[in-house]
Amino acid sequence: MLKRFLFPLKPDSAAVSAILLIVRIVFGLLLMNHGIDKWSNYQELSAVFPDPLGIGSPLSLGLAIFGELVCSMAFIIGFLYRLAMIPMIFTMVVAFFVIHANDAFNVKELAFVYLTVFILMYIIGPGRFSVDRLIGNIFSRKAGL
Repeated sequence: MLKRFLFPLKPDSAAVSAILLIVRIVFGLLLMNHGIDKWSNYQELSAVFPDPLGIGSPLSLGLAIFGELVCSMAFIIGFLYRLAMIPMIFTMVVAFFVIHANDAFNVKELAFVYLTVFILMYIIGPGRFSVDRLIGNIFSRKAGL
């Protein structure tokens, strides 16, 4: 017990995968809340939403909703995990470095926290408890036949 506490677990262990699943659920649901809020207020926000990419406020809002809502769902279940995380990371980069660039850190702190967690989760991967792992296992079994 003490050995397990003092020394890191294998990166692909069930315990590490369970922690990764919990992080995916917590941060996925938190970001999804932002997407739901934007989606439910689309009509009001589409005229005033920031347009940092020069593509128009409605499309910028749509991309933010996609990154925060749709991609969060894929992130939570671990489906096309790294592909789904690209819009999530991009949304947080734009929020932190463009939208809130001149704001005090406490205003842009949440975007920074999300960005940090998402980059680390991108690197680490989804763990055992993910749809991607199930699909990978199916493909590896078929290749072994």
